[in-house]
Amino acid sequence: MNSRSNHFDSATCFKLMCLTLIAVFGFDHSQLDVLINRLFFVDGHWLLSKGAQPLTFIFYDVPKYLLIGFGVTLLLTFLSNLKLNHSTNHGTAKHKDNAHPPTKNAIIGLPSIGLSNREIGYLIVSLMMIPASIFLLKTATHVSCPSDLALFGGTQPYLGIGHSLASGLSGSSSLIDSTNSCFPAAHASTGFALYAFAFLPRLYRHRYLIFKTVTAIGWTLGLYKMLIGDHFFSHTLVSMLLSLTISYSLAYVFFTLSARQSTLRPIDLH
Repeated sequence: MNSRSNHFDSATCFKLMCLTLIAVFGFDHSQLDVLINRLFFVDGHWLLSKGAQPLTFIFYDVPKYLLIGFGVTLLLTFLSNLKLNHSTNHGTAKHKDNAHPPTKNAIIGLPSIGLSNREIGYLIVSLMMIPASIFLLKTATHVSCPSDLALFGGTQPYLGIGHSLASGLSGSSSLIDSTNSCFPAAHASTGFALYAFAFLPRLYRHRYLIFKTVTAIGWTLGLYKMLIGDHFFSHTLVSMLLSLTISYSLAYVFFTLSARQSTLRPIDLH
């Protein structure tokens, strides 16, 4: 395996974090956001109706349940491997070779990848932490959805993130509905969470293909939410950058920091 495949550094983590912050404040209260969303708001209506089927099922329900199902499958695979390794260590398995490659991905049906438990653990944590973190941020910022703004037929003023956050925390209903929560884009993170695959050491050679594919998936989900008036362009952009930052930072912890500390036993990625 390429020695660079598990080389992640704190400097890149910091750069990604800074890039995310630049996007947050660079697009804050942006007229570019307004101009883009006006393309989707015609004659007082959004191009797509919220809740309309089958689009809601295809672009909202299916991705969400696929991610949950895949996460559960990875967790079952991880636990199965732990149990098998425990049995092997106590002599219940006769051949070590039979304890790893054939069973490691039997549940998820990807025997050719042969992920280690560390890689599976990294995927589980990433797929859980990315959507959860963005959801928590969304509930804390109190930023209104475009469809709620007076600019697009709603009742709320168009406020910057700092003003929205302060108004929401203080419960100032005269300025903003404190129950609003539309920034960053949580649903798009369902797709962007898959960036974790780009940082798997075993898939290092395919990282650019994975990056492009995941970016397309995430922005497809984000565009759907923009077309129904739930998000601005910047909401999805920040969600994408946050997902990249979190997935890369976790890769740094799992594959670089852990490797430095594993002096007694090398990381088994085979």
